[in-house]
Amino acid sequence: MTNPLLGRNVVMEQGVVLGERVKIGNNVVIEQGVNIGDDVYIGHNTVLLRGTVIGEGSSVGCNNVLGCQPMKNSRVLHDVMEQSSLVIGKRCMLGNGIVIYAGTKLEDDVLVGDQASIRERTFIGKSTVIGRSATVECRTQIGKKCVIQTGAYITADMVIEDNVFIGPEVSTSNDKYMERSVVPLKGPHLKSGVSIGNNATLLPGVTIGPNATVGAGAVVTKDVAANVIVKGVPAK
Repeated sequence: MTNPLLGRNVVMEQGVVLGERVKIGNNVVIEQGVNIGDDVYIGHNTVLLRGTVIGEGSSVGCNNVLGCQPMKNSRVLHDVMEQSSLVIGKRCMLGNGIVIYAGTKLEDDVLVGDQASIRERTFIGKSTVIGRSATVECRTQIGKKCVIQTGAYITADMVIEDNVFIGPEVSTSNDKYMERSVVPLKGPHLKSGVSIGNNATLLPGVTIGPNATVGAGAVVTKDVAANVIVKGVPAK
């Protein structure tokens, strides 16, 4: 291993693995068991929590927190357990002010915009874009070459297949009962090639068929067939 380029006040615990030509900014904290590949850049004031893995050629911006464990209080009714390591693939690009939880995997060439949040047990496929300030909740599957734009809210327990486009400020939900007790949660299922326009709302459990389009501002209350365009409130 060549000597990494370290900024000021870098805290590095035991068991950290650093690849070749790693550059680390000022005031970075790297916890035990973190594994950083070759040619990785870590920006100022970033925290890499225990066990986080970052693939070669990736860039992590400033003021990020990577590898958080989920939290729980008396009001959280669903099971919360300690998660395995966060894994970030090769040549991923992470902006600034991002929080990504443990138990999540980003495949190669994923881009995550500034101030995005990605929860635990989420999978994001190769070459997908998660836009600025987007929120991706837990237990969600996102395919390859998707684009999720600024401010979109991706609920927990949602499935997004390959080549899906989700416009700015789209809102999705997974709890049709709005109960104060434990109920089954099921987010929308977006099939390959779906496009969702700005500010659309998708209700729990709906399926959007392959290559269908949902217009801007639409409220989708039931399944949408393949290769059709729907719009309006409710969407038709």
